[in-house]
Amino acid sequence: MKKIRLEQLALLPYIAKWLLLACIVAVLAGSASAFFLFSLDLVTNWRETHPDIIWFLPLAGFTVGWIYLHFGKSVEAGNNLIIDEIHDPKKTIPLRMAPLVLMGTVISHLFGASVGREGTAVQMGASLADQCTAIFKLAKKQRRLLIMAGISAGFASVFGTPLAGAIFGLEVLAVGRMRYDAILPCFIAAIVADQIGLLWGVHHTHYFVADVPAITFWTLCATLIAGVLFGLVGMIFAKATHGLSDVMKKFIKYAPLRPTIGGAIVAVAVAMLGSQRYIGLGIPTIVESFQHPVAWYDFLSKMAFTITSLGTGFKGGEVTPLFYIGATFGNALAPILQLPFSMLAGLGFVAVFAGAANTPLASTVMAIELFGPTMGIFSAIACVISYLFSGRTGIYRSQRGGQSKHRNIPNGTKLSDLVAYRKKRELENSTNHVQPENNQE
Repeated sequence: MKKIRLEQLALLPYIAKWLLLACIVAVLAGSASAFFLFSLDLVTNWRETHPDIIWFLPLAGFTVGWIYLHFGKSVEAGNNLIIDEIHDPKKTIPLRMAPLVLMGTVISHLFGASVGREGTAVQMGASLADQCTAIFKLAKKQRRLLIMAGISAGFASVFGTPLAGAIFGLEVLAVGRMRYDAILPCFIAAIVADQIGLLWGVHHTHYFVADVPAITFWTLCATLIAGVLFGLVGMIFAKATHGLSDVMKKFIKYAPLRPTIGGAIVAVAVAMLGSQRYIGLGIPTIVESFQHPVAWYDFLSKMAFTITSLGTGFKGGEVTPLFYIGATFGNALAPILQLPFSMLAGLGFVAVFAGAANTPLASTVMAIELFGPTMGIFSAIACVISYLFSGRTGIYRSQRGGQSKHRNIPNGTKLSDLVAYRKKRELENSTNHVQPENNQE
């Protein structure tokens, strides 16, 4: 009993230390997210009342690309740089990441790119958190925990989902594996950061699921089918975005020209459609998908605009566009699967994100926080199935292989390296298959 008491007493300094550090990170990240959200509201309102500003999107893309080329090469990798620094710490994340991604995202939204906001909040949270490393003289392991707390704080404060934000910071680093050593700082940072945002006056969008049916054989089967489709959509989105980015980098060496071309494509497409429905965050359309049927092609159009924007180099995030794609796709599936529009919109909202980001637990908890506990079971099924069917890909290419979904992934291998790994294995298998025949001859 004496040893037990000593062990509990030894925990007190540890808890006090991380309570302090997590709260500092939360204040920084929550305040930065609040400023960012207010800025987004301002520029979105301006763009909607001045629709002709879309014609300046190519110039905006060139400006953002030029600034990153000359001042932001060290932070251009964004979320992937943060994940790499947690797995393989090298040097402090440059403080310039926060203002650069904030500026780049606000410019992208002002002129009409189809990008999100999670990437910006996460990068600001992580880069601001990492500045505390030198101040408090933290070791590598402690630095990892601090950056993870920054990720959780940024995610939680930008979406108003503290529990999902905490789990996201633990889950996003590796496919199928969580870091429980960071559970205290991540939860404290996420919860406090969300409250800091509310104190600054941030108002998050509320989504209302009007009808959740009883659990029956058909509702479970329909949810399984929807989960499969949501996972495939998430996989297509991730692969298409990365594929376009790789093609642009291969054929267009001067970086500022890539978003210039992407901006021109988006501007012409908006002019041809005569609508701003598929640019910016698209929150009104997401809300609409919970209320009544929307056009079945809305999710395809948003995918095309977002893939073009992100794949050519505009700054922002993928998550809110994924919410849009998932909600409108779920809305389109509702009459086919004979489930309520609002329910399937909610399932798509979280499940497409779960598949694309490989974060089924954070997505399930997000559904409960946003839509209520009655959606918990259906959301869990849809998110897990989506995660499994999204394959060995994801929007974060620096995610490591942890526990494979259903095929072996070398522990610690980046998702971006899996193609090379697969080709190597295929070559080895073909060599091993030919070798016995040669021996027999």
